[in-house]
Amino acid sequence: MDLLGPSLEDLFNFCSRKLSLKTVLMLADQMINRVEFVHSKSFLHRDIKPDNFLMGLRRRANQVYCIDFGLAKKYRDSSTHQHIPYRENKNLTGTARYASMNTHLGIEQSRRDDLESLGYVLMYFLRGSLPWQGLKAGTKKQKYERISEKKALCRGYPTEFASYFHYCRSLRFDDRPDYAYLKRIFRDLFIREGFQFDYVFDWTILKYQQSQLAAPPARAIGPNVGTSSALPPAVTNADRQTGEEEGRPPGLVSGDSTRRRMTGPIPNSVNISKQKNPVTTDAALNKEAMLSRPNVLGQSSGSRRAAVSSSRDAFVGSDLDLRTRTTETNPGTAPKTSSVRNASHVKSYETAVKGI
Repeated sequence: MDLLGPSLEDLFNFCSRKLSLKTVLMLADQMINRVEFVHSKSFLHRDIKPDNFLMGLRRRANQVYCIDFGLAKKYRDSSTHQHIPYRENKNLTGTARYASMNTHLGIEQSRRDDLESLGYVLMYFLRGSLPWQGLKAGTKKQKYERISEKKALCRGYPTEFASYFHYCRSLRFDDRPDYAYLKRIFRDLFIREGFQFDYVFDWTILKYQQSQLAAPPARAIGPNVGTSSALPPAVTNADRQTGEEEGRPPGLVSGDSTRRRMTGPIPNSVNISKQKNPVTTDAALNKEAMLSRPNVLGQSSGSRRAAVSSSRDAFVGSDLDLRTRTTETNPGTAPKTSSVRNASHVKSYETAVKGI
């Protein structure tokens, strides 16, 4: 037994009790197929209504299923295909709202009645309600008579629906309906309206919109979580200005930010993506630069931050900037010695980049 999803009545309510023409026509094609299949097995459904058509789940969420054969009846012999006889004065079987004209008149139901009931279901979806809903009468018989009168006067839907009802009501009791013709009526309307048969129903759009609104903002887990910045930890200040490519590995952030600040030709981004551990290289260079200053260990935490910042800038700045930043951070260090060491770091960094 298949596990199925919501009924068309449930989805109709979910869509504020009104379905678009596109959705109704996509449903019509499948629903006619389901009724045709039931008839091919020599049975009448006799209770066609929105509650008895369900949508599938997961991969089959776009497929319509027909259920509830509690009122079904065999209309012909399976071997001889002998049709049941015509009879009158029958009690109404099924749901009065969607019952055919002949059913209201007490005539034995046949294949034509299932299809007429299906037409009322489609019109119910399209209009939002049926003209005879809510009619009051003293007895059930009087109510059924009033419903029958209203159905004869039903108007206000596309001409293809009128053609559908005209065909169903023109069938004789034991006639085999032309299911292909009925599907073609709605398919022609579908094409003329310029719709695309993409299985995007009204509830598909509504569910997607609700999921987008209900989804919480993405929160990254990392060392930078909890900072004042509202951006994910992987997004740096440079990325905030230029826009980081979505999906880039987090390990490329430091190396990529340095690459954007470097002078001269920019390395190919494809080669950068092949780097095994760019963070390790950058961290090693920073550590070596910090150890090259004799006063680092004796400074406060604020001085250490200045030293790290100066060492990072020294890799990409000019020689004059190197000497200036080194003198400001460590006044007792000779500019010449610092310049030579930093020049050595720059050369090592360029060699590492070329080897990537």
